[in-house]
Amino acid sequence: MKLRPLILLAALLLATVLLYPSKNKPPQTEPPPTVLAALTQSDSHCRIRGLLPDPNCTPGSTDPAVTQDNLERTICAKGYTASVRPKPEYTNKLKAEQIKAYGYTDTNPKHYEEDHLISLELGGHPTDPKNLWPQPGASPNTKDQTENTCREKICRGQISLEQAQRQIAADWTTACQ
Repeated sequence: MKLRPLILLAALLLATVLLYPSKNKPPQTEPPPTVLAALTQSDSHCRIRGLLPDPNCTPGSTDPAVTQDNLERTICAKGYTASVRPKPEYTNKLKAEQIKAYGYTDTNPKHYEEDHLISLELGGHPTDPKNLWPQPGASPNTKDQTENTCREKICRGQISLEQAQRQIAADWTTACQ
C-alpha cells in the first residue's frame, strides 16, 4: 500500500500551508471578495412592495454632513443637491447590480431611476447603496413631488429634518402630509 504514505504527505502539506501562511501574505480573516460577493448575491433577494423598496435591502441612509443646525447651508441652499449628487458612472453600475438583486424581470436600466430613498434634498446619503434603489418608471415621478413638499416644510420649520427623513424612509407615499 504505497498510496497511504502519499495521502499522509499530502495532508501534512495541506495542513502546513493552512496553519502557517506565507510570510509575504497576511492570513486571511474573511472570505475573498469574490466569495463574499457570491454569498451576498445568493442571500439577497430584494422584493419591491408596490411603490416602495424592500426595507431590508434599501432602508435609507442619511448624510451626517446635513444636520438640523446647518439646513440653510445645506438642503435649503440653492444648488445644494447638485453639489453632492453622485456621478452617473457610479449610479448606473449600482443600478445594474440592484436590478438583479431586486429580481426585476425587465432588466432594461432605462426603465428605472436609480433613486435615493431619502432624497438628497432631505439630507439623504448620496452614495450609500442602502439609500439607493432602482425605482421603476421614469423621472420625474410622484415621489419627486413628495420630496419637494418635505423639503419646503423642513426649510419653513414646519417639520424637523429627522421627522421628514424617518417618514420618507418608512413610506414616501404618505410622508410630510
